Amino acid sequence: MTNIEIKARYPDVERAEENLNALGAGLAGTFHQKDTYFNVAQGRLKLRELGTDEGHLIFYHREDLTGPKRSDYEIAKTEDPEGLRNILSSIHGVWVEVEKTRQVWLWENVRIHLDDVKGLGQFVELEAVTEEKGVEESHRRVEALMRALEITSDQLVKGSYGDIVAAS
Repeated sequence: MTNIEIKARYPDVERAEENLNALGAGLAGTFHQKDTYFNVAQGRLKLRELGTDEGHLIFYHREDLTGPKRSDYEIAKTEDPEGLRNILSSIHGVWVEVEKTRQVWLWENVRIHLDDVKGLGQFVELEAVTEEKGVEESHRRVEALMRALEITSDQLVKGSYGDIVAAS
């Protein structure tokens, strides 16, 4: 699967919520997530724990650019995230762990994440699913949301939360 996405530092969550409501975006829910990144030779491999009996193993390739970029990914669900984390830790070793509280909003084919990342602060992520609208249209929608949310180029972040945590 493929997304067009950005990540940006965004300290004003209330402003983001106002702008998203004005656009007609809908709040899908708020979730606590723990991401464990594993050492791999190519791409990124992380286990996202959503609860004791729900997790997603996510493998993705994405260039570390600050603007809208393509992310190719695969997701597998698990009902035993702790067991899977233990196995993958033994095989690959843990690179870094990231905990966050995430508000998920939906607008057209775009998932908007308002993230409060432990130790890092507030961020917004935009992920446009290209299977629904194509790469070019998804790219345009991400750019439109960046304007609507008043995201400036100096707020954009290149890498993953794992990269930021590992660098701190």
